[in-house]
Amino acid sequence: MTQTLLTLGHGYCARALAARLLPQGWQVLATHRDPDRAADLAATGVTPVLWTREAVAAALAQASHVLVSAGPDGEGDPALRLAGDLLAARGADLDWLGYLSTTGVYGDQNGGWVDEDTPPAPSTARGKARLAAERAWSALPGLPLHIFRLAGIYGPGRGPFEKVRQGSARRIVKPGQVFSRIHVEDIAQALEASIRQPRPGAVYNLCDDDPAPPQEVIAHAARLLDLPPPPEVPFAEADLTPMARSFYAENKRVRNDLVKRELGLRLIHPDYRSGLATLLAETG
Repeated sequence: MTQTLLTLGHGYCARALAARLLPQGWQVLATHRDPDRAADLAATGVTPVLWTREAVAAALAQASHVLVSAGPDGEGDPALRLAGDLLAARGADLDWLGYLSTTGVYGDQNGGWVDEDTPPAPSTARGKARLAAERAWSALPGLPLHIFRLAGIYGPGRGPFEKVRQGSARRIVKPGQVFSRIHVEDIAQALEASIRQPRPGAVYNLCDDDPAPPQEVIAHAARLLDLPPPPEVPFAEADLTPMARSFYAENKRVRNDLVKRELGLRLIHPDYRSGLATLLAETG
């Protein structure tokens, strides 16, 4: 029997998962808000689904699995607003539902380690919105819900090389600051592994093995390009957008032991050095 994934929000991570599942014979139904995007989506092998209640209801009737990758907006979770009751009614017939959240729900830990047992304590608006969405999804009865808390995402089209080449990259230094990150292919393989071994109610951190200062990542990218590293800029002097500054407001190291232990995950890119080397080899 053909397995069918419905993605509510077909963004960067959802596209990576679809690319893994489609060659295996899966059907992937992908939501979109712009009718002009339908042809582009269809060209990737997915079936476009307009972001309307009627279209999503029809797609949900076909789905065996659902991935929610649409993030919260100013009014809460858009997928819950659109189809929360439909999902609750269909929940018992679904094999798996995944929700993509963020490690930002842990808040600032002064550089300390967090795992899935660490109580969430978000300090930014973005983290608070994600935690509220997690709890809203968890409150729906009967769903085979799996929550994935993602670290900073990078991959094809989302790497530092273009800015380093253009001379616009900055090495912003905030003493003691580290970030956890993860390559999009490792997100996709973790989601696929969870689909194969569902455990409703599970919460997984998805990150690599090497939390690192952001300025080290930029310097390494410059070395790979055989370019001089950008000059260091003290955080206090950096001209940052409110969104960028909010990332520096939280400092933590994220553990990924659970997803390795339960799902047997072996990271394709266990650190940024591996991930950046592959990106450069693939894109030049």
